[in-house]
Amino acid sequence: MKFAHLADCHVGGWREEELRELSIESFRKAIDIAIDENVGFVLICGDLFNTSLPQIELVKETASILNKLKERDIGIYVIPGSHDYSPSGKTMLDVLEKAGLMHNAMRFEDDKLIFTEDKTGVKITGLYGRRGGLDRLDYASLKKEHLEKEKGFKIFMFHTTLEEFKPKEFEKVEGESYTSMPKGFDYYAGGHVHYLFDIEKKDYGKIVYPGPTFPNSFKELEELKHGSMCIVDDKLNVRRIPIKLKDVESLNVDVDGLNAEDASEHIKKALGRREVKDKIVTLRVYGQLKSGRVSDINFKDIVDNLDCYACIRNINKLTTKEFEEFSVADGSTDEIEERIIKEHLGQFEIHEEEKIIKRLMEIFAEEKHEGERNIDFEKRIVENAMKALRDEGK
Repeated sequence: MKFAHLADCHVGGWREEELRELSIESFRKAIDIAIDENVGFVLICGDLFNTSLPQIELVKETASILNKLKERDIGIYVIPGSHDYSPSGKTMLDVLEKAGLMHNAMRFEDDKLIFTEDKTGVKITGLYGRRGGLDRLDYASLKKEHLEKEKGFKIFMFHTTLEEFKPKEFEKVEGESYTSMPKGFDYYAGGHVHYLFDIEKKDYGKIVYPGPTFPNSFKELEELKHGSMCIVDDKLNVRRIPIKLKDVESLNVDVDGLNAEDASEHIKKALGRREVKDKIVTLRVYGQLKSGRVSDINFKDIVDNLDCYACIRNINKLTTKEFEEFSVADGSTDEIEERIIKEHLGQFEIHEEEKIIKRLMEIFAEEKHEGERNIDFEKRIVENAMKALRDEGK
């Protein structure tokens, strides 16, 4: 008996058409791999879609892919994730389940979570992921005794961050303890956080995150380069399989001290030294322009001349010092920021203006953590900014 473990497919999640298509093709590739591996069943641990109500064309395409498993009598077990979960209870996952294309592994009877038994004899259950960390309430109220007493090979599917195993960049993301899950399962199939991880814990069996089937952010493309999935056998040997359709070329370009025109040429030359044909290019541009505006850099012209599959850019740390009201000497970015702050002290009804302004600038320059949802990222930034204002305004 073998099974496939997938999570965080986020079909339809990219704004860019080329990358949105790759997210679908990566999911198709994952299903083809599962079929080629002759698995008994497939687990999809949340966020099959990027939204609870995706476009109908995406649903039709996904249904066509899932139907390949149905035709081969391969079971598909899914739990809703924080993206494809809906508080109203109405999602496209329900439509696909009613069409006989998948089974929702989260089923209740008499207020108790129950198992679904696959034809292989494996018993599967799990809990969905909810936005805003509301799934913590479900774990807190979960009745576990009957689940733990059940005999046989058992799998628990979950879609949440586990507090004990999160990497450093997730330290501000609140997670759930793995001890909140029922004990005694052979395999704990995770989703939600987009990193590759597995560990075996006493009383809890093997806990595994397979990573996304396709990177879902700029940073993930930089770091992961491609998607992945897991194939697991009955002895719980986990084999990670890359899902790689396109190579990723990541480029960081420092334009500090250049004017907008020279910065454009500098970026073009940097790209020209890389082999980018049919690759995904991630272009991170940073520094402070000596003159001109950021919008004066013609990124469209730069990208149009590339022979790449797709190019996405990040200019979060690209700034300019060309503001008429500012007159500061040359220096590092930190030095210039400090002079500007001191020049405008007294305009705020806040104590220790310089300190609070610098703190706010640091907060607003933060980037989204890997695997962090947009809603959680925005909430974290707002909460940190408000806390900084309260603390310094006392």
